[in-house]
Amino acid sequence: MDRTVNFKLGELFCGPGGIAYGALHAKSDDGKLKITHAWANDFDRDTCDTYIKNICPDTPESVYCMDVRKLDIKSLGQIDAFAYGFPCNSFSNVGEHKGLANEKFGQLYWYGIEVLKTYKPKWFIAENVSGIRSAGSGDFKIILNDMRESGYKLTVNLYKAEQYGIPQTRHRVIIVGIRNDLDVDFHVPDPSIYAHIDISAEKALSDIPKNAPNNEIRKIADKVQRRLSYIKPGENVWQAEDAGRLPDELKIHTKTRISQIYRKLDPGKPAYTVTAAGGGGTFMYHWTDRELTNRERARIQTFPDTYEFVGKYSSVRKQIGMAVPCRLAQIVVTAVLNSFAGIDYPWVTEFKSSNYYCRDEY
Repeated sequence: MDRTVNFKLGELFCGPGGIAYGALHAKSDDGKLKITHAWANDFDRDTCDTYIKNICPDTPESVYCMDVRKLDIKSLGQIDAFAYGFPCNSFSNVGEHKGLANEKFGQLYWYGIEVLKTYKPKWFIAENVSGIRSAGSGDFKIILNDMRESGYKLTVNLYKAEQYGIPQTRHRVIIVGIRNDLDVDFHVPDPSIYAHIDISAEKALSDIPKNAPNNEIRKIADKVQRRLSYIKPGENVWQAEDAGRLPDELKIHTKTRISQIYRKLDPGKPAYTVTAAGGGGTFMYHWTDRELTNRERARIQTFPDTYEFVGKYSSVRKQIGMAVPCRLAQIVVTAVLNSFAGIDYPWVTEFKSSNYYCRDEY
C-alpha cells in the first residue's frame, strides 16, 4: 500500500466529539491509514455545536442535530467506519438499569444496527458502560447477536481507562466489529505499554493555561466549603463522618450512601469517573476544597485545552461526562488501523487479559 487511505467515519450519538477527536488523531504506524469525518448525529443542540466547533467547523451541515428516531439514515452517505456510543441510561449502574425494557433509551442501539446494514462499513466501534453486561435478562447477548447478524466479527473488551495512561478510573465496554468478508483481525491493545505514564490527578490538572476555555471556578456555599474542609483527599463525606470528624450540622441524612458524594480527588491517584449529571455533592471536588472546573473535568477526559465546549456550565458538565476519553478512542482506533494495515502491535489475548470478555462468552 503506497498511498494514504482515509476511512470516512460516521457517528450516531456522537456527543461532544471524544471518539471523533481521538479517531481523527489516530493513524496506522506507517502513516498510510487515517480517519476523516463524514457525518455525525446527536440530539442536543449544545453538544452538536461543540462537535461542529472542534471537529468539522467547515462542514456544519454534516452534523444532524435531531432525535435519531427522526433521522433518515438511508440519506446520510456512504462510510467506511462507524462509531456509536448508544445512550447508557438503560445500562448504567447509577441509572434505572432496565436495559432494553427501557422504552425511552433501551432500543436506541438498533439505529446503529440499521447503519451497519445500510452502509456495511468495514469496521465499527460501539461503546457503553460496564453495566451493559448485566442489564436486563440477556440484553447484552441480544445486542451482540444483532451486531454479528449484521455481518461482523466482534472483539468485546472491558477497557479500564487508567490502564491506558488516562488519569481516571473509567471502565467501559468497547466492541470492535470487523466485517466478515475482510481478512482482518483486531486485537485488544496491550495496556502494559502505558504503565510508565503518570496518571495522578495532580499531574492531570497541573499547568492549565489561564486563558483556557470553560475554566471558570464556581463559588460554593459556605456550608459546603466547611463540609469539604473536614474531608481528606480521596475521601467522601461518609468516610469523614464515620471517622468522627464531621460536626452534626454538616452531616448528610440519607438512606443511601453514594460513594461520590462530596468526594475529593486524591492528588496522587487517578480521578474517579467523571459523570454527566447529579445533584448536590456530585460535582467532583479538588483536594483544595472546591469544585472542579469544567476544564479540569475535560483534562481528566483527555480533551486538549484548546477544545472549547459550547453551552452553560451544567450543559458543558453533561457533555464532558458523557464523552469517551479522547486518548482511549485514539488508542483503540490506532489498533484498528494497524490491523487493517497488517502491522503487528502489542496486544493481549482473551486468555491473558483480565479485562477481556472473549468472543464465545456471549
